[in-house]
Amino acid sequence: MSFYIPLPDTIIQRAQNIKLLIMDVDGVLSDGKIYYTSSQEQTKSFFVRDGLGIVLLHQNGIDTAIITGRDDSCVELRAQDLNIKHYFAGCTNKNIAFNELMAKTGLQPHEIAYIGDDIIDLPIITKVGLAVAVNYAHPDIKSYCHYVTQNIGGHGAVRELCDIILYAHNKLTPIMDQFIL
Repeated sequence: MSFYIPLPDTIIQRAQNIKLLIMDVDGVLSDGKIYYTSSQEQTKSFFVRDGLGIVLLHQNGIDTAIITGRDDSCVELRAQDLNIKHYFAGCTNKNIAFNELMAKTGLQPHEIAYIGDDIIDLPIITKVGLAVAVNYAHPDIKSYCHYVTQNIGGHGAVRELCDIILYAHNKLTPIMDQFIL
């Protein structure tokens, strides 16, 4: 099976080293919109296929983390639902959480992928082995990234990256095969 998006060899090579995927939330796992209910609660929507991609990473030995600038209970609930063990919320300086995560996991930067959408993500984007921007990311961060997704945040960008990582680890075809009767 070939990958559904032609990928440069450099992206495959970088993805082969990945043991941890770190994700931003607003504009990446969600579409970036914040909804307020009449009782002043905040809500967001999450794309179910992104969630399956995260589950498939976990099933294939790739860990995941969230580092987000906001602290929203709905995001914490989504992280729990997907069994994301490393959750950092309210991080105005994402570099601090990144360094803490590296110390906790013992991983090196080349073993980490990060997907983001705005300038607050630059401290991590400039350090990791596979830096990814979602399609509608702020234009200034795209030049720092190794890959820009075809899909937009909250609509399959995370799943696209999960598939790339699984493909590079030679896991995507066996996953697909288990669903073919």
